[in-house]
Amino acid sequence: MSEVKRTSSSNEGGNDVEKSQYVADQYDASAAGTALRIRGLETDPDTMLHRGLRARHITMIAIGGAIGTGLIIGTGKALAQAGPGSILISYSIVGFLVFIVMAGLGEMAAWLPMSAGFTGYASRFCDPSLGFALGWTYWFKYIIVTPNQLTAAALVIQYWVAPEKVNPGVFIAIFLVVIICINYFGVRFFGEFEFWLSSFKIITIVGVILMSLILACGGGPDHDAKGFRYWRDPGAFKPYIMKGAAGNFLGFWSTMVTATFAYLGTELVGVTVGEAQNPRKVIPRAIKLTFFRILFFYVLSVFFIGMIVPYNSKALAFATSKQTGASASPFVVAIDIAGIRVLPHILNGCILVFVFSASNSDLYIASRTLYGLASDGNAPAIFKRTDKKGVPVYALGFSALFALLAFMNVSNDSKKVFGYFVNLTTIFGLLTWISILTTHIWFVRARKAQNIPNTAMPYVAPLGLYGSYFALGFCILIALTKNFDVFAVGYKKGFDYSTFITAYLGIPLYLIMIAGHKFWTKSKGVKPHEADFYTGKDIIDREEEEFLARKAAKMESSGANNAGWFYKHFVSWLF
Repeated sequence: MSEVKRTSSSNEGGNDVEKSQYVADQYDASAAGTALRIRGLETDPDTMLHRGLRARHITMIAIGGAIGTGLIIGTGKALAQAGPGSILISYSIVGFLVFIVMAGLGEMAAWLPMSAGFTGYASRFCDPSLGFALGWTYWFKYIIVTPNQLTAAALVIQYWVAPEKVNPGVFIAIFLVVIICINYFGVRFFGEFEFWLSSFKIITIVGVILMSLILACGGGPDHDAKGFRYWRDPGAFKPYIMKGAAGNFLGFWSTMVTATFAYLGTELVGVTVGEAQNPRKVIPRAIKLTFFRILFFYVLSVFFIGMIVPYNSKALAFATSKQTGASASPFVVAIDIAGIRVLPHILNGCILVFVFSASNSDLYIASRTLYGLASDGNAPAIFKRTDKKGVPVYALGFSALFALLAFMNVSNDSKKVFGYFVNLTTIFGLLTWISILTTHIWFVRARKAQNIPNTAMPYVAPLGLYGSYFALGFCILIALTKNFDVFAVGYKKGFDYSTFITAYLGIPLYLIMIAGHKFWTKSKGVKPHEADFYTGKDIIDREEEEFLARKAAKMESSGANNAGWFYKHFVSWLF
């Protein structure tokens, strides 16, 4: 039996609580050659995930899940609604909030990379009921988002093929079969496939940013150097709902919500920790690089789109409609204003890749979230069983069944209902951030109560406890004001009950799940001096040592690689 690290924790009264005996008991089974049973951390070959995701896979899955049509298309609605100044400020602020969320998640994941992901951290360090509610709401979000992405892909193809010629259901069926196969072939194949798809996304966005800069400087066919002209006329801020300074503020705040939804999905890197190689190094690095890249792409994109498209452009009517193809993109509006041809078709093809990649990673996250729930004891145990490739096939199959909801959109009568479904689940993204921040606050409090210093941590969130408190308050404020225009517009035009219910129903459902779980299981919150930091840590330590030893041996046999050094220091931040 391997030696278990012993530690003691102190409460405020100064009484030391010895924890090593409990930890040692967990490992007695390993001496007899049986699999360990640690909640949230699978060690049984029949339930273990395979650590097949490399550093580049992890970072690309993270960035691929966060960059999509929200950037290429969603910015158009925000620009038309509030102006270029508002979207630049809101996307920058929300990007900062994302960094705090990701840093807190990285601190916990680097200490103990659990199979259950961030739902396991919520159960272990904060409250089992919080882990239960977080896991199920996150899974619910992704089983609805996946069919929505499949529908969006079919709508993008309608840019070339009219639905009267080919039923959209044909394309939905093709895409669904392909993403199920990609997920079934194993995490290595999925990671490699998603790496190249996300690389294509990055190349596309870099190209769009460069194109926008060239157009702003007068490099288009019209040779019109626009500069900051549209910031002066019609202006940097557009009043929303009411006139004057109050209207400008409401316009800005409405884009805060838009920006939040654009960044949602960044946290999904926390679901991949159970399949990451050398997670203590990979996860913090992926989180830091993902933040800088997304902030770079989003902020630059919204900055340039505000320079090349006026918020009062009639062509932006497409961007504010519910279309999904290139005609809905503000960048296509800019292309049309500059008089460039052919590019709209190219951009539409890029959008199709974006949506397909998103649906692929969404199904992956749905299956791994259900697996994490089962690993944490909050779902039937069958969902944590894996095949010889380490794929949780039952969780994947059950999650894929809900992707069939995409066929609802073949009928026009069902599209409105499905739209309400999506509006209901988007609030769960914000609730996920709130839950991660709450868990990190409890994690840091427990770490201090047990005298675990920063120097003992593989990674520490730069802004610490106070940063998480700030971000938590801000996220709660955004969640409560998510659809504030329902109240303001409803005052004049009549209250939209259906939008209000679907926009806010997620909050009471989330609270009901927490309260219901507490009532049923009689669970209690985890006290700081009782939080379990060490059960299962020995397994991760041993895996890390073995991985580093294999890596060192491989480098010694192959020799120094100057090309690899150049890639790591000068190129890898982008890819």
